[in-house]
Amino acid sequence: MGKRIVVKIAELTKNHKISMRELSKLSDVRHAALSELANGKRESISFSHIVKIAEALKIEDIREIIDLVDNKDKD
Repeated sequence: MGKRIVVKIAELTKNHKISMRELSKLSDVRHAALSELANGKRESISFSHIVKIAEALKIEDIREIIDLVDNKDKD
C-alpha cells in the first residue's frame, strides 16, 4: 500500500479565491510546476516551494498545503 504526499494546489487556489497564475506570481513558483502538482504529474516539491506558497498565502499550518494519503486514495 504505502503513503504519498499530495500538494493541495487546487484546494488552495479555490479557498483563497485566486488563480494558479496569481499563486505563481505571489509565491515565485513557476506556473508549470504548480500545474503539474495540481494534476498529479509531479511527485516532488522542494521545501522552499512549500515555504514560498505558505508565505504568499499567509498560511501558518503546513497541513493546509500538503497531505499524507494512502497510495490507493485518489484526489
